[in-house]
Amino acid sequence: MTTRPIDAETGFQVGDGFARFHQRDDIFNRAHWDDAVHSAKTEAFFASYAMPNARARGGDGFTQKDYALRNAAWHLTEVFAGLKAGDGRREGFLDPFTVLGDGWPEPWRMNDAAEATGHVKRAAHAFGADLVGVCERDTRWVYASAYDRQARAEKPVELPEGLSHVIVVATAMDFDLTRTVPSALAGAATGLGYSRDTLTLVSLAQFIKNLGYQAVPSMNDTALAVPLAVQAGLGEVGRHGLLITPEFGPRVRLGKVFTDLPLVPDARANFGVRAFCDACTKCASACPPKAIPSDERKTGAPNRSSFAAIEKWTTDAEKCFRFWANQNTECSICIRVCPYNRTFARRRDRLWRWLAGTRLRRLALWLDGRRERAQRQPASWWWRRAA
Repeated sequence: MTTRPIDAETGFQVGDGFARFHQRDDIFNRAHWDDAVHSAKTEAFFASYAMPNARARGGDGFTQKDYALRNAAWHLTEVFAGLKAGDGRREGFLDPFTVLGDGWPEPWRMNDAAEATGHVKRAAHAFGADLVGVCERDTRWVYASAYDRQARAEKPVELPEGLSHVIVVATAMDFDLTRTVPSALAGAATGLGYSRDTLTLVSLAQFIKNLGYQAVPSMNDTALAVPLAVQAGLGEVGRHGLLITPEFGPRVRLGKVFTDLPLVPDARANFGVRAFCDACTKCASACPPKAIPSDERKTGAPNRSSFAAIEKWTTDAEKCFRFWANQNTECSICIRVCPYNRTFARRRDRLWRWLAGTRLRRLALWLDGRRERAQRQPASWWWRRAA
């Protein structure tokens, strides 16, 4: 049985041909073993995160200064990822973090799961999480196998049995940096999100271990974060395939901690994203390689880097990553132009979010088009503001 009761709450439509995803088929892994994706440009793209190989140029947002900030923002995460590179590990991306210390030998006695959930959320926010949600472990989103890039071989997923719940955390990306997309400078928003996630996840997992329970901190590794985030009540999936949250729109990075600590799952979020995205095609129209579909949700996959048996909007990962490699930095144009990409600190943005969730969603879409909210800002604009 591929469907579960929670699917009715999340809107996931999982077909009978569903099969769990193999990590080797992730587009970033395919760039290392699949000739259909691998090229000299993809090699240069990965190498550019070491500053001597950045290939800075004179264009706005792609100077040495811009790459310097981007690579500095990624540095902490890259350090953690390379701690056990000699063992064929890339922790946080291909393998879960293993830098945890010993915990308490006996579980701390709590009054109930609600109390434990409150303490975990409080701790997660203290460690830097902007959003925290809880769901039950759903094996469908755990990778069928992990991947070792060094050995170019599949391997078992390092996730013990008995971990019943998943704590999903979201870290907001810097709003002003994302306004300079596409640029190497904007890549600093992504790197900062991952670096903050690294600190949050490792610290939160260690806290749970210190309480006497199991905890496996996971960023991009082990399981797919977006469906777990939806199940944890953090948001809904947009046309671009990204999680859209009520607080930050799609401008978040996700991480998760698997644990056997008894917790209370969160209610699912439903603020009208699917219906709004049915009417909105801004991300699809703005995508340079046309990787985002502009038509309705459907089953099938453009290539092996996507599920084929889930009805959804499916981004063509090959087209998307090829554009990344060509410009020599990550792209998030779809985040910048998404109408939900707002700070929501202002009352007018909160009113817009409410309107987008009603039958007047097309009015909300029209109103969004009358503003210059999504217009790209030059990198020089950000550097002046930063000063």
